[in-house]
Amino acid sequence: MALNFANNNSLSAIDTKPSGLSGGSMNLISTQTASSSSTISFTSGIDSTYDEYVFKFINIHPSTVAQLKCNFSVDGGSNYNVTKTTTSFVSQHAEDNSFASVVYQAVRDLAQSTSDMWISSSIKSDNDGNFSGQMSLYNPSSTVFVKHFISRGNCMSSDPASVDDYFAGYGNTTSAINAVIFRLNTGTFDGVIKMYGVS
Repeated sequence: MALNFANNNSLSAIDTKPSGLSGGSMNLISTQTASSSSTISFTSGIDSTYDEYVFKFINIHPSTVAQLKCNFSVDGGSNYNVTKTTTSFVSQHAEDNSFASVVYQAVRDLAQSTSDMWISSSIKSDNDGNFSGQMSLYNPSSTVFVKHFISRGNCMSSDPASVDDYFAGYGNTTSAINAVIFRLNTGTFDGVIKMYGVS
């Protein structure tokens, strides 16, 4: 077996990517800004162009304590009711140090449900309260496989505490998902959601 050695051990000397390496790039498709909005939906740009779509949540600030949720559509946004199975856990730490834990959140799970899935814990609605994170949706245009998604974000919760949210699951459909909606379980919100395709 042949061994390869770097001629220069300094990473600062690397100024180009070796030709044999491939890597994904984030291609911004759409940016939507919420201003006292009840929903943000992406009804175009989700197609077979990319195998992965990433949604970035930036300073989602609710009008009242609420959770950010999500659902999918197979008919361009006429209905958001894809059957989903999900799971979640959180890592959390209170500002006053009164609690810290890593907890499986069974109450947030969906089992073959068309309900909106959780993206965040309860976001504090104080002026400085918000949620930021991202969700990946894999191969939404497949007509063979179910559609996997993974979400991770951090919010200032209503306790107050830092809550690191992990949500994952799959849309149990072999129809192509072509629209996604984000909304709170109650109230309105400000903030930015960006959609990227990963090439």
